[in-house]
Amino acid sequence: MIIVISPSKTLDFSVNSFHDHTYPRQLNNSQELINTVKQFTVEELTSLMKISEKLSQLNWQRYRDFQQPFTLRNAKQALLAFKGDVYGGIDVENYTANDFAFAQSHLRILSGLYGCLRPLDLIQPYRLEMGTKLPNDKGKNLYEYWGEKVTALIDLDLENDENPLLINLASNEYYKVIKPKLLNAQVLTLNFKENKAGVYKTIGIHAKRARGLMTHFIIIKRLTKASQLKTFNDADYVFNDTLSSEKEWVFSRG
Repeated sequence: MIIVISPSKTLDFSVNSFHDHTYPRQLNNSQELINTVKQFTVEELTSLMKISEKLSQLNWQRYRDFQQPFTLRNAKQALLAFKGDVYGGIDVENYTANDFAFAQSHLRILSGLYGCLRPLDLIQPYRLEMGTKLPNDKGKNLYEYWGEKVTALIDLDLENDENPLLINLASNEYYKVIKPKLLNAQVLTLNFKENKAGVYKTIGIHAKRARGLMTHFIIIKRLTKASQLKTFNDADYVFNDTLSSEKEWVFSRG
């Protein structure tokens, strides 16, 4: 079983005491993208990414600081570097070596720059959202750039599973980089809804944190089968059979 989640714009590159690490498996692709983005001026980045001039200046410098090889001095493990709503639900600061080992085998983080990351893959600071319409030698945006590469890598990670299963906890923007029809696996999307006066709605900020809580639940409970997910009840969410379908399971509260 593989879980996919989105990255976060918020990053924390302060020093950490966990030293086990691996390297992004699509780093050559990342370097190609960096070489492309480095051609942009600060003003062009502002327009391309629809961000403030201050953020554009920060990321313009990040692209110039990007360097290989990655080390614990110039990079940080992805699961420790990403912060934000989803990652607030993953209590990574209290993970044991065994927790990290399970996450490394079963969790993947989708990234506009790095493609498909494992939790312990080292990354350097960046901002490049998957939905960015960045012209490149493969097409007009990052979906066309990554093509089938991310899907193929996830398929490779699932090839030894007896009953391959992909748990989708990513946002639509990031999940679109995966081509389900090319996966030799069942895909199950999990959604989280709030009961508002009898109407169940997906509230972005709550759903993001719930995705993190579910990810954390799977890791610390060492879950490897879809049926086990139905026992999730963190933050008062419970499996809602009425709202669920074969390919999308809904957890609700309220």
